[in-house]
Amino acid sequence: MGFFTDAYDLFCISTVTKLLGRLYYYDPSTGKPGFLPANVNAAVTGVALCGTLVGQLFFGWLGDKLGRKKVYGLTLLLMIICSLGSGLSLGSTAKSVMATLCFFRFWLGFGIGGDYPLSATIMSEYSNTRTRGAFIAAVFAMQGIGILTGGAVAIIVSSAFKHAYKRPTFAVDHILSTPPQADFVWRIIFMFGAFPAALTFYWRMKMPETARYTALIVKDAKQAAADMSRVLAVDFDPEQATLDPQTAGDDFGLWSRQFTKRHGLQLFGCASTWFLLDIAFYSQNLFQKDVFTQVGWLPNASKMSALEEVYRIARAQSLIALFSTVPGYWFTVALVDIIGRFIIQLMGFFFMTVFMFSLAIPYYHWRGHNKCPPPNSDKYCHGHRLSFIILYALTFFFANFGPNSTTFIIPAELFPARLRSTCHGIAAASGKAGAIIGSFGFLYASESTKKSQTDPGYPTGIGLKNSLICLGVSNALGFAFTFLIPETKGKSLEALSGEVTADDKNISSRPPVLTA
Repeated sequence: MGFFTDAYDLFCISTVTKLLGRLYYYDPSTGKPGFLPANVNAAVTGVALCGTLVGQLFFGWLGDKLGRKKVYGLTLLLMIICSLGSGLSLGSTAKSVMATLCFFRFWLGFGIGGDYPLSATIMSEYSNTRTRGAFIAAVFAMQGIGILTGGAVAIIVSSAFKHAYKRPTFAVDHILSTPPQADFVWRIIFMFGAFPAALTFYWRMKMPETARYTALIVKDAKQAAADMSRVLAVDFDPEQATLDPQTAGDDFGLWSRQFTKRHGLQLFGCASTWFLLDIAFYSQNLFQKDVFTQVGWLPNASKMSALEEVYRIARAQSLIALFSTVPGYWFTVALVDIIGRFIIQLMGFFFMTVFMFSLAIPYYHWRGHNKCPPPNSDKYCHGHRLSFIILYALTFFFANFGPNSTTFIIPAELFPARLRSTCHGIAAASGKAGAIIGSFGFLYASESTKKSQTDPGYPTGIGLKNSLICLGVSNALGFAFTFLIPETKGKSLEALSGEVTADDKNISSRPPVLTA
């Protein structure tokens, strides 16, 4: 449920940025619907990602120092408060409203960032070797449900307001097309994210510390056995629980030469592939509405009212999520412990590259070469929009039945217990650095190369075709860097991290607190 909330909060912003522009930045002299200036759009869209990056590093480190459970509730509390704060962003001017919104979304991202290393680490340390990948992937798969729910909530809220406040299109009446009551729409959508987080808070507080942390870091085998007994509903005798000295591991730190020798290349592999993936994944997710508009799947903004635009954007994003994003996650859950993490990641990057180049190279074939005659002169004719959307959806499917899932799983398995949360946080933060580059970069790069065709206030870019080519190159590099990562399927966490030797014949007979 934490990851459900994470995804909802991160991605619901894409359904309402157009509405924010209409409400707060309408300029009658332009004759066009209001739009967020380039710097404001970049800030509103990307500030949560900046907070997430910082939160991943901070809470990842804190989870290894204080324990997973002690930190886990704090991240959820931050998410609840900041989801509500985002919806209550107030101010007397557009600038003050956006500044308040950015403040709360940064700290919302900070809390979300903590959920990445902690959720992955807790799930990996609770799971058994045989089904560990599926359990971690199932946690991450809730991201897809969160994205879908974000679209569904936006559809429901915008439909309700659209029914209550019927308005003409912008082309018919510039002022009446945006009812003042629309200001409640984006606030309700943001504040809804607090409810699933609040419902989860009690159960997080009841969750015991992971037995691996208690046994290997705190060195309290009796408490670890008691916690395992409670979680698994199996009777272990705490008095007989002892720590095997062979599992104690070495005491080298993150910045030591020994860590670099054992795990340095693995950490680089995890961080680099997550970085390259998120350049493509987040730019596609956060700006798919702009892609859909450019290829003609969404009408021109002037042909819709403000509430109709929110509805259509949310519907388009929900369809992509329902038929490609969500199935991709659950294909990973079903197959990750059968065909392995390495193959799934390699296959995902390969097909993402293929489909991205298939979209980019013949882009004008999909979009259409020539403008349509009036009254549809804002569209291109003789294109193949449906084929474009199908190929675009397939890139989402193979992102999630591929590296978007595996980059979350693998860092939770490779590293020693005392550094596991920290290393996962570093890899995840690298991913968010890629997401920031992708989201900010795509915002500007996808603008037309012709000044007359750019959105008002934006500089010329390299065009959507060349932007898609850049994303394809990023995916291809991710394919290459995947070879730095070992397969983790079917191996215990202790064997993978070097806390026991991989060929130890007695692993299966060790105390349950160390081998569960």
